[in-house]
Amino acid sequence: MSDQAERFRQLALAADSRRTIIKQHRIPRVITVTSGKGGVGKTNLVVNLAIALSRLGKRVAIMDADLGLANVDIMLGLLPLHNLYDVVQGTKSLEDIIVSGPDGLKIIPGGSGLTELANLSSLQRERLVDNLIGLENMADILLIDTGAGLSRAVLSFVSAADELIVITTPEPTAITDAYGLIKVVAKHKIHQQVKLVVNQVSGHREAVNLAERFAEVSQKFLQLDVRFLGEICSDQQVVSAVKQQQPFLTLFPRTRATQDVQNIAGKLLEIAPEKSRGISGFLSRLTKLLEN
Repeated sequence: MSDQAERFRQLALAADSRRTIIKQHRIPRVITVTSGKGGVGKTNLVVNLAIALSRLGKRVAIMDADLGLANVDIMLGLLPLHNLYDVVQGTKSLEDIIVSGPDGLKIIPGGSGLTELANLSSLQRERLVDNLIGLENMADILLIDTGAGLSRAVLSFVSAADELIVITTPEPTAITDAYGLIKVVAKHKIHQQVKLVVNQVSGHREAVNLAERFAEVSQKFLQLDVRFLGEICSDQQVVSAVKQQQPFLTLFPRTRATQDVQNIAGKLLEIAPEKSRGISGFLSRLTKLLEN
């Protein structure tokens, strides 16, 4: 073999190797889960959906981005000693603050660290980005559990994430508030698609009827695609699990609500994300939004 032919062979092998590395490096999906009003089961969905996704072979992390209440911690009976504020200050690394949850979940307590994002120095921002880039190698999916409503903080997380799940119940005020939320999303062209989960329904038909009306109105008046992700039926065992500070998927694996969330997880994995900009991209957008 001539030197030139060998050179071409080495270049081809190197190109194949680069393609393999790129193919193997999957950018994590960053999904914000929010609601128009509180009390509709948002955090319960996040925790149990994360477990269902983990059982489908995905590495899942949850960021508790409710600036008022650490609901993820309460739902899992956890008591984190540190949060993102400690990472921002440089006293802890991301690995130091991550709390282990059931089924291999990684919980990232946000707390006051999230409120500080708008005021970071260049050194603090670099430190936080470096830490969260490490998370990209630890998780396939990052679920962001926000507060409810239309606050600046909630809309910043909604805008920064690649995907958006909105949860509502059949209660008229919950539906109205959920529609108000996606109306803002449509007005500012934040997302082209919103995924909808209907909680506390009597059965599949009630959820489908509600979701179809919701999607029809959203398409007609907002030109926004609302994709029905699934329902969670009313179940007394869900209430029991919350009181015991345990996920119902773990405590009651055969209950109807568990089956519903498993179906939602499977459907979510079938839907290709709108964009895939990863965790570092999410953080970059979030800090800019909070600065403005």
